[in-house]
Amino acid sequence: MKFAKNICLLLVALFFFSQLNAGYSQELPYHEGEELTFVVYYDAPLLGKLNAGKASLELKKVEEKRLGKTVFHAVGVGFSTGSFDFFFKVRDRFESWFDIENLRSYFFTRRTNEGGYVANDDVVFDYAKEKAISRKTEKKIGQRVNDLVSAFYFARTLDISTIPVGGSFPINFYLDDSLYTSVIIYEGKEIVETRLGKFRTMKFRPMVAQGEVFDNPYPMFLWVSDDKNRIPILVKSEIIVGSVNGELYRFKNLKYPLDSKIIKTKTKK
Repeated sequence: MKFAKNICLLLVALFFFSQLNAGYSQELPYHEGEELTFVVYYDAPLLGKLNAGKASLELKKVEEKRLGKTVFHAVGVGFSTGSFDFFFKVRDRFESWFDIENLRSYFFTRRTNEGGYVANDDVVFDYAKEKAISRKTEKKIGQRVNDLVSAFYFARTLDISTIPVGGSFPINFYLDDSLYTSVIIYEGKEIVETRLGKFRTMKFRPMVAQGEVFDNPYPMFLWVSDDKNRIPILVKSEIIVGSVNGELYRFKNLKYPLDSKIIKTKTKK
């Protein structure tokens, strides 16, 4: 069952590349209409790649009547497929409404069903009262908070050129009525090959907080396109045998050309 749970965690991890506590650029690397779709698969010796699920992210602008202004509305969906859907069904939907300028969250909804475990929530981030108000409780917050989904978009605005190889940075995001803290380690640049081809990428290693120590017995790695879009190309979570992976296989309405993709040049005969 631990293997099935890792599939579920990876579906969520595609929305996870979260808020680093650093400055960000006002020039956003995305715009309305961007869509990213990933395939999730198990990769092990002898078995090869076995598809396990899909995940997607879509970004729009909407007129939010509760705020009286236009905001970003992002929807993240994850679901299991094939034989994995039979023994561990995953149906996840996360929605975030966040500010177009400073990217802080206003509203967040979660509808998850993971192997029979159901978790639903609605969160309002009330900055006037400095409270996050959910179905169950109210929590004290500051003037800028990211939920799981908006944190993904905030992280893409960071100036990666200022991060040294081996540098580690704190991460904060709000989920399950708590502010979570972890770190991301930048591991340098790397060329990776996927079903879409070869890409120049920046490699990161998210670390999970275990008590007061940052540790991860099953390491997770994230490869982000080394271009102006900064989209996830590949996510890998190592398990006891093999790994669970999330791989970009479809994209739509990117703001910039996907310059990180390596185009084969024909040699003259």
